[in-house]
Amino acid sequence: MFEALISPLFSSDGFAILLALVTLETVLSADNAVALAALAGEVKPIKKQRLVLNWGLALAFILRIILLLSATWVMQFWQFEVAGGLYLIWLAGKHFWPYLTNENPEDSLGSQSSNNGYSTGRIILLIALTDLAFSLDSVTAAVALSDQMGLVLLGCTLGIITLRCLASLFVRWLTEFSYLADAAYLTILGVGLRLLGKVIIPDLIPPQWVMLAFIVILFTWGFSRRVTPEIPQPSQIWLTSLRSNPSKLTNLRD
Repeated sequence: MFEALISPLFSSDGFAILLALVTLETVLSADNAVALAALAGEVKPIKKQRLVLNWGLALAFILRIILLLSATWVMQFWQFEVAGGLYLIWLAGKHFWPYLTNENPEDSLGSQSSNNGYSTGRIILLIALTDLAFSLDSVTAAVALSDQMGLVLLGCTLGIITLRCLASLFVRWLTEFSYLADAAYLTILGVGLRLLGKVIIPDLIPPQWVMLAFIVILFTWGFSRRVTPEIPQPSQIWLTSLRSNPSKLTNLRD
């Protein structure tokens, strides 16, 4: 059985299909990566973000394999796309709700992402479910591209590795660019609406290149403004120094 899975890799056709699958996964992973990075970015401290991404993508990989093995069966039920679309729309709505209610988004994130086990586990689960929702299109395309399950599974594995590398980059960039988090959640919203549209109004769904162009525009806006570091005033530096070394205050009194 193992030989049956890997034998297609040693043919020229098999290698070409694998290359196409990896390219497909890489192209379709850009929007997914920034979405997962935005979720991981809610975890504090920053050192925990790598752990959350690793565990979240490990669980996502298991769910992807299950989806691949059952893709032919899953594609027969439109309910899966509706559920995935509604989940992504809910995720985006949760992010933008503080803006609509004039709340401080930073306060909202702080209350949702306390550093306890439940919070970390919750983010790991959200990462896995978000990747699964994003994978509905890519898995369908991969299965349509090849019926050789060994190649599809290897392409999926390489796709997860690519996704992990991209997500790490976006986690860092989310702290450097002001609009990137909002661009990420607008991407989530767009993918969710597209999944719903495929079920409700399939004839009006734009082609994949239109969606990719939309994502490029969002990313361009997301990277358009870099976070300006705050330069502390001399008085703030002096107060910070006194708080860290109270003996200086005693010396001043003397």
